[in-house]
Amino acid sequence: MILYPAIDLKDGQCVRLLRGDMNAATVFGEDPAAQGVTFQQAGCEWLHLVDLNGAFEGKPINGAAVDGILKRVDVPCQLGGGIRDMDTIDMWLDKGLARVILGTVAVENPDLVRQAAAKHPGRVAVGLDARNGRVATRGWAEETDMQVTDLARSFEDAGVAAIIYTDIDRDGAMAGPNVEATEALARAVSIPVIASGGVSSMADLTTLRDTGVIAGAISGRAIYDGAIDLARALHALRS
Repeated sequence: MILYPAIDLKDGQCVRLLRGDMNAATVFGEDPAAQGVTFQQAGCEWLHLVDLNGAFEGKPINGAAVDGILKRVDVPCQLGGGIRDMDTIDMWLDKGLARVILGTVAVENPDLVRQAAAKHPGRVAVGLDARNGRVATRGWAEETDMQVTDLARSFEDAGVAAIIYTDIDRDGAMAGPNVEATEALARAVSIPVIASGGVSSMADLTTLRDTGVIAGAISGRAIYDGAIDLARALHALRS
């Protein structure tokens, strides 16, 4: 199972939100590129980047910060937030991102997901963010009546590289991930599922890994706070 350290970007800074609330942001660093280098030096295989402002505004906002990270790290990076048209998808992949994450458009324009996945094989992921099993969009500000599993299954034949599943109520709360829901989703689809939201200890990581069906886990606050020692966690997950 791959551990993805998260760099969430708000106003050019590294932050973590509590349950997706932009007014409940903790700043963890002023230099996102330096943070990316630190994670790379610890041995990570991937970086998970989020343009939080972009998620709310529907267009890239923290582009300079993302560019800075891409210039200074060698490990592949995936980015979500504000990516809602083909031009933006093409732009980010041309800049060197390994993978874009499509969230809001997966609900509002699923054909774009299919077109992008066909155009860029292996480089398009879907971000499914949910409260009580129902998908939320536009930076988690709007809730839908769509069930996560139903939406995920609709992309089974689209060539999507991964599904990032976030339980919003767990995100940033250091309360542990929703293992049951994440495992159920992973067993319901053939697309690799990455867990996000509440991953706050080595025990959380091993529990997710030991399901045998979850392909990855994203963690942010726990790594910044020191609750997860990144280098040790990476070593343990590989052994």
